[in-house]
Amino acid sequence: MKPAAAKMNYDQLRLLPDDRQRHELVDGELLMTPAPKPKHQRVLNELNLALSAYVKEHRLGEVYIAPIDVVFEDHTVLEPDILFVRRERAGIVGEEAIHGAPDLVVEVLSPSTFYNDLRIKMNVYGQFGVEEYWIVDPEIEAIEQYRLAGTKHELARSFLSSTALESPLFPGLRIPVEGIFQ
Repeated sequence: MKPAAAKMNYDQLRLLPDDRQRHELVDGELLMTPAPKPKHQRVLNELNLALSAYVKEHRLGEVYIAPIDVVFEDHTVLEPDILFVRRERAGIVGEEAIHGAPDLVVEVLSPSTFYNDLRIKMNVYGQFGVEEYWIVDPEIEAIEQYRLAGTKHELARSFLSSTALESPLFPGLRIPVEGIFQ
């Protein structure tokens, strides 16, 4: 762990130039990944359209899509692909960022983000209390749903292309997984 004086904070992160890289902080350490590829964005768009329509229709809260900062604390700032904040928790949505743990975070895997999404970010999301975490894998056309157990996420269900995505956060929601990957 770095001494506090050497850690990058959110104000410093915001000063970085827009270089088409995703800039995130984990305990003051800068993580940079390149802009996503078209396949990643197609999958992200399909999932966002389905989830956003359901959330809006049922007035459950708000769905956001990257780029948007989630400030967990001054030295830990991530930028999930998709996030959801329940209507009752709308107070964590600020003018420029989300300040606190969203109820749901979704990450679409890419070769350049695989390790960060499955290890580093999953740990941060658990530590700060994100209730549900979805890992979307375009290569095998599957979605893994993790639920918070203490400060860690445990695999609750895997959804393959022949199934429909469901979640306790969204009662009645059924998104055909195969449609997300077409």
